[in-house]
Amino acid sequence: MAKVNNIGVKSGIFFIKLIGYLPFWALFLLSDAFYFLIRLSGYRKKTVMTNLRNAFPEKSEKEIQNIATKFYRHLCDLFFETFKLQSMSEAQMRQRVQISNAELLNRYYDEGKDVIAVLGHYGNWEWVPSINLFIKAQGCEVYHVIRNKEYDKYMLGLRSKWGTLNFPMKTSYRSMHKLKMENKRFVIGMISDQSPAKNKIQYFTRFLNQDTPVLLGTEKMAIKTNSPVVFFRFDKIKRGYYKLTVEPLIENPRETREYEITEIHTKHLENIIREKPEFWLWSHKRWKHKREDVMNATLSRNA
Repeated sequence: MAKVNNIGVKSGIFFIKLIGYLPFWALFLLSDAFYFLIRLSGYRKKTVMTNLRNAFPEKSEKEIQNIATKFYRHLCDLFFETFKLQSMSEAQMRQRVQISNAELLNRYYDEGKDVIAVLGHYGNWEWVPSINLFIKAQGCEVYHVIRNKEYDKYMLGLRSKWGTLNFPMKTSYRSMHKLKMENKRFVIGMISDQSPAKNKIQYFTRFLNQDTPVLLGTEKMAIKTNSPVVFFRFDKIKRGYYKLTVEPLIENPRETREYEITEIHTKHLENIIREKPEFWLWSHKRWKHKREDVMNATLSRNA
């Protein structure tokens, strides 16, 4: 059975690769068709609508529906833009991604400082590794290993296309330490809005009007290395075109209070989402772990 499933995954990846060689105009026609299929299927409709209603209780049902419609259209574009990565040239990527304030990263490089860059599932995060084309330092990113090895291999190929190094979360600090030992300056990207495993939740904050468990990896790594923290804001200009803005957050992490870094980058992401909510990943089950459930589970383990 596993062999049959693996053949299915390989066939799917082969088909995706073929699609990736189509021009953008054709990809967006497919995206439009895919949008109607997704809406007909009701893909994660309950999750999307619940997340939106809880995040924006002040908005009318008409406004919520409008955001959901725009979100699904963007999600479909996101799929096909990601497929396109494999066939994009450096010239195409430079044309389609504008970089604002890259000089901040280059200044840190000249000062001999590594940088931790926080980002969310906003815009098209799969295109963010293109930052490696615009900076002096080595671009890196921390990622969650995908269970299916074939799909994991495919995604790693896309994410490393521009020379970006990819570190599994469990070994990310060792990989960073190795770069330091080799005297290589780096900028490492960390997605901050993923939901932690229930047994690893250590901290809750308010995010989009809800109690939200958050990962502390960014804060821990920043303090451990005392590296400046910036935010990678990836705004969609139009279909297939984005603007990446490097926004400074914390200059000296070791001078911050406990959880201050986490609160700062979480609030920063929330403010961006509130400006244009349709570009965040609302289909993600971000609030599946409730504070009371986590507390009860912790008490049970310690009993």
